[in-house]
Amino acid sequence: MTTKRPKIFGIAGWKNSGKTGLAVRLVTEFTRRGYKISTIKHAHHDFDIDKVGADSFRHREAGAHEVTIVSGTRYAIMHELRDEPEPSFEEILARLAPCDLILIEGYKREPIPKIEARRLEAANRVPLAPQDPHIVAIAADHPVEDAGALPIFDLNDTLAIADFIAATVGLGKPVK
Repeated sequence: MTTKRPKIFGIAGWKNSGKTGLAVRLVTEFTRRGYKISTIKHAHHDFDIDKVGADSFRHREAGAHEVTIVSGTRYAIMHELRDEPEPSFEEILARLAPCDLILIEGYKREPIPKIEARRLEAANRVPLAPQDPHIVAIAADHPVEDAGALPIFDLNDTLAIADFIAATVGLGKPVK
């Protein structure tokens, strides 16, 4: 049995380019439209979602491979890599529950359709679009001269960007 790859769209850009703000606004908009959205955020640094001293933190510190925290409102599974390599993008996708759309923040080198976020304050960075054929649009808070034939959106025009993403990935009616 083959599983159908979920609909995926990415938001790429350099640090402080507006990726997170755009991702949050898009999740809000797609959810308002009735879609079930999941997100993946890639971090280039060590991070922890656990609190020092919490029971789950103590389980991990003791050497647990995976620690699952469950309540009546959510659950989280923390997997300690220890000496294992970072899981591949495909391995992470395989762990997610079915949904209408997975928004990816980061993973700028993955071969998925994505929009490049740009902010004037980070404009000294080399644009990603000219070297990445998977960037299908640019969202910026300033005029863009190097877009070629790519559509350009105002970074804050969430409705237009959401419409573009829905059309790009073929997002049908929400599954209720």
